[in-house]
Amino acid sequence: MSTSPFRDLNRLESLGGGRFRATIDPIWTIGPKVHGGSMMAVCAAAARAALRDNASGNDGVRAMQPIAVSANYLAAPDPGDVDLAVTVQKQGRQVSLVDVELSQAGRIAVRAAVTLGIPDGDVPAFVSTSSIDDMPAEPSEHAAAVEGDHPMAQIVHVGQGCDMRIDTTSAHFLTGAQGEPEVRMWVRARSDDEADVDTAVLFAIMAGDISAPVTMNRGLFGWAPTVQLTTYLRRLPAPGWLRVRASSDVLGSTWFEEDHDILDSTGAVVVQSRQLAMMPR
Repeated sequence: MSTSPFRDLNRLESLGGGRFRATIDPIWTIGPKVHGGSMMAVCAAAARAALRDNASGNDGVRAMQPIAVSANYLAAPDPGDVDLAVTVQKQGRQVSLVDVELSQAGRIAVRAAVTLGIPDGDVPAFVSTSSIDDMPAEPSEHAAAVEGDHPMAQIVHVGQGCDMRIDTTSAHFLTGAQGEPEVRMWVRARSDDEADVDTAVLFAIMAGDISAPVTMNRGLFGWAPTVQLTTYLRRLPAPGWLRVRASSDVLGSTWFEEDHDILDSTGAVVVQSRQLAMMPR
């Protein structure tokens, strides 16, 4: 196993003309198909690479990170090679806009619009309170590692590429019980991935889609395909564990939304995301 599996995921081969190729390892899958958050990270990596290639020594532009990624999922690719076609729509002093298409064997799987800028660094003017504030900064005694013989590890393979601990007091589905559609967990990149700022940013973006569908807490199992996902990077993540809360307010007959709120080891909000998904069939 590589010591930097997430950096490997986002390693790009430039094909020229705004085109790149990436190779997605089977560990970045849910079941047999590539994890949606991992594809979003690859799209963000390609957008950032294309912008930097286009920056011509402009340090301000080269310092930009993907602060918003909005992705539409058209198909579910298999692990392996994927191609990325990137178009820089705007290169600005504060905000740059880049479009990305991720495809496999000529079939478009993801269309993403990426906004790049400098993440917040100062103390926020206001932060609302949330149930995630009560989570300890590191996994508690109720945390179970999603690896080895853990039942989720048989489907959620991304636990092989990072440290993932689920709060068993929130994951009622693990015991056959039901509860609120909210799941809490801790995730952390491997040490070499965490030490590289550009990789840590992409890992935090990926974590905006890290939870199993919260519908499972209502006894609703099965594939819940993501149709659209928007993720905001609010600030650079500090080293250490990320605290994740995934929740939903409305589980409809066909559709549901799932939000991820993520704090870093300092308690700062680093990522917020919302996806529209289909209820499990």
